Amino acid sequence: MAGKMARRGAQTKTSAEPNGTAERDSSKEIGVLRGLWPFVKPYRGLVFAALMALTLTASVSLVLPIAVRRVIDSFGLADAVLLNQYFAAALVMAALLALGTGLRYALVTHLGERVVADIRIAVFDRMTVMSPVFFERIMSGEVLSRITTDTTLIQSVLGSSASVALRNILIFLGGLVLMLFTSLKLTALVLLIVPAVVVPILVLGRRLRVISRENQDWIAASSGNAGEVLGAVQTIQAFTHEAASQRRFSELTETAFQVSKTRIKTRAYLTIIVIFLIFSGVVGVLWIGANDVRRGTMSPGDLVQFVIYAVMVAGSVAALSEIWSELQRAAGATERLIELLNTKDTVVDQEQPVPLPVPVRGEIAFRDVSFQYPTRPDTPALDQVSLTIAPGETVAIVGPSGAGKTTIIQMIQRFYDPQQGEITLDGVPVTAMARDTFRRHLALVPQDPIIFAQSARDNIRFGRPDATDAEIEVAARAAAAHAFITDLPDGYDSQLGERGVMLSGGQKQRIAIARAILRDAPVLLLDEATSALDAHSERLVQAAFDDLSKGRTTIVVAHRLATVKKADRIVVMDQGRIVAIGDHSTLVQQDGLYAKLARLQFTDGTV
Repeated sequence: MAGKMARRGAQTKTSAEPNGTAERDSSKEIGVLRGLWPFVKPYRGLVFAALMALTLTASVSLVLPIAVRRVIDSFGLADAVLLNQYFAAALVMAALLALGTGLRYALVTHLGERVVADIRIAVFDRMTVMSPVFFERIMSGEVLSRITTDTTLIQSVLGSSASVALRNILIFLGGLVLMLFTSLKLTALVLLIVPAVVVPILVLGRRLRVISRENQDWIAASSGNAGEVLGAVQTIQAFTHEAASQRRFSELTETAFQVSKTRIKTRAYLTIIVIFLIFSGVVGVLWIGANDVRRGTMSPGDLVQFVIYAVMVAGSVAALSEIWSELQRAAGATERLIELLNTKDTVVDQEQPVPLPVPVRGEIAFRDVSFQYPTRPDTPALDQVSLTIAPGETVAIVGPSGAGKTTIIQMIQRFYDPQQGEITLDGVPVTAMARDTFRRHLALVPQDPIIFAQSARDNIRFGRPDATDAEIEVAARAAAAHAFITDLPDGYDSQLGERGVMLSGGQKQRIAIARAILRDAPVLLLDEATSALDAHSERLVQAAFDDLSKGRTTIVVAHRLATVKKADRIVVMDQGRIVAIGDHSTLVQQDGLYAKLARLQFTDGTV
């Protein structure tokens, strides 16, 4: 089972991951965190202030043992004023330490929250402009996992671990120097312990990063599976597939848990080894120091000062080993996010796009267009398709399932680029224009309309954000949606739920039709736009379409031939090729594929 899930996990990797996980982990190491610098760079002032606060707290921490030594060595002095001054100085340093620590926490936490928010925005912005090819290779749930779970790890590092690591590095270096001034002999003995501590940190730390990356991959796979299941929960329930879906999610989650157990054990072993070695060495060194005090070669204050520095140095090394584990996990998370940001899209705009002629007439032309979907490279979706649609013309595209009808709609919107040939709008290749430039002049009614978890008014306004409430109502009436919207609890302000759960299939489609009517674009794309409507609603909507299509280029994809009989031309497709073009009566007389489809659908004999 683990092998199968591993293969599935590999299938969810983006095209930006040409090599295996282990290879990337061993090559990039912790240095991948440098990828965060572009997001940190705009806040260099905040970083500098945090570093100053950090330096203050580290410096005060290093001075405190000196004050403690003076206090201890002054116990035998008769001068009470001097003793009081030492205690007062220690109190002032404690206040500075508290103030610096609080300031450091506020600054680095703010920095972490700000940078992570910027990363989330950058990744989301990047994902919203990716073409459908990208989402054929990665589940949207996995993308969401990276935006949420992975950024949480990075937030922990930027908002805490990084500053704690720097503080402990300063304490380690400063404490080591002050230990040398306190006792060269004892410091030399302490340094003998360092190699024994560094080796397990390097060896187990390397292994920990590989495990951490694998853990995050399984969590992402689990999130992707959950998103897919919850998005289709009614279908799963209808086919009584709840148990199988629960079992699948449980397997993925359990695998993520087992990997996390391995990560936890590895980190625990690292912590045990490092702490034991450090403090065992410190105890041994203190035993030697205690004997020096007994012989009078070292003062009690010097020994206490050395002990404090030794504990501080040992504690900083132990803390760094813990933080190293966090950095390993954050490195894996950073790598996954940077992969999303750096993923190359197959559909890109030119650096200097060509403007669309104004006014837009709506002439669409396919010239010898051939296309295969990336996931089906051996099956042509379009095979040398040539078709010119005049401005204001209504063209219907019909044919059996898989003939390439919907692909035509997708290619017009430039969700994909053809492998051969070109598609033009008003004589300009769509590949030469910025996508958002020409898409503004297209209105789409898809077969499976997307309804957002917003109000009915906002869902219709999606077609044209600057539309007034009156214009929205006019569009809803034209789409035969006004009646059922006003019957909702709050009318146009009623929340429709996730994916329009409050609406029937036909109601969702009428909302989508109202959205397209409101857009008022010169090119109208109808992909099975009336397939979910009852006969009465279909007649009303068809009448609205007849009015809407006047003066507009309209492309209608339909299985139900009754909806396309009035089209200026009907294009018949089969296996990605155009096999016939004509009006309804002409195509019926030719007794080809269209006539066969017509005989199957028109049972009253009037084809």
